Amino acid sequence: MLLPGVLYFIVFKYLPMSGLVIAFQDYRPFLGIGGSSWVGFKHFANFFNHPDFWMLFRNTSVLALYNLFFFFPAPIIVALMLNEVRQRYLKGWIQSLIYVPHFLSWVVIVGIAYIFLSTEGGVVNELLVGLGGDPINFLLSKEWFRPLVVLEVIWKETGWGTIIFLAALAGVDPQQYEAARIDGAGRLRQLWHITLPAIRSTIVILFILRLGHFLDTGFEQIFLMLNPMNRQIGEVFDTYVYTAGILQGQFSYTAAVGMFKSVIGLALVVGANRLARKFGEEGIY
Repeated sequence: MLLPGVLYFIVFKYLPMSGLVIAFQDYRPFLGIGGSSWVGFKHFANFFNHPDFWMLFRNTSVLALYNLFFFFPAPIIVALMLNEVRQRYLKGWIQSLIYVPHFLSWVVIVGIAYIFLSTEGGVVNELLVGLGGDPINFLLSKEWFRPLVVLEVIWKETGWGTIIFLAALAGVDPQQYEAARIDGAGRLRQLWHITLPAIRSTIVILFILRLGHFLDTGFEQIFLMLNPMNRQIGEVFDTYVYTAGILQGQFSYTAAVGMFKSVIGLALVVGANRLARKFGEEGIY
């Protein structure tokens, strides 16, 4: 049963890591890795001294923090709410409904956002005008770019993220709730003293793993949401790698950018894991 998963990580995660050596080369596709000259940390120095570095770092970090503070707790809250639904049919129907957006591509999600938020016939702006307000150009607004990105992520992935938390909640001994009710504990007391401690280790592990992808804000969604009006706050490392690496052919330079992201993620995971173990949690290793 483990073999397909192990093969997936070996083929698509570990073997491609050998290609990271081009971050230290002046890589030429026709010469290959063996024939390209070595340049050391030249590409890293160029990246850190690039005029757009701090803009990219700020945009990526802000979006990552938004996702961490607003998206990460969303599946936990929804899972706790679903756990309180006693009718199995209703609970199953709600779960199926909120899982669906996960299977939609970002092209579809962003397309739906454009339909709802457009200034010409968009449902939201039509409602605002109907209430006596002025239409808002959400799609071209710098102020609305980040909230829209986070809201789209929450709508798409919250339902799917509840699966692991619901699985953890299913392992809670019902006798603990019965004993708490006998002692006079209400729903909130049971939630605070039984439910949350039962899934605390799961929350900590997923939080640590999430930090490993801290700077991975997602390419497809951001790329589809970008336009000349919001690019100054919307351009992130992922879209920059596409522009510089794929469109401009700077393979070694963008490999250095990708390695920089990975090193930051590794440092965050190691630091968060040590901090978790200091507070008595198991961590991920």
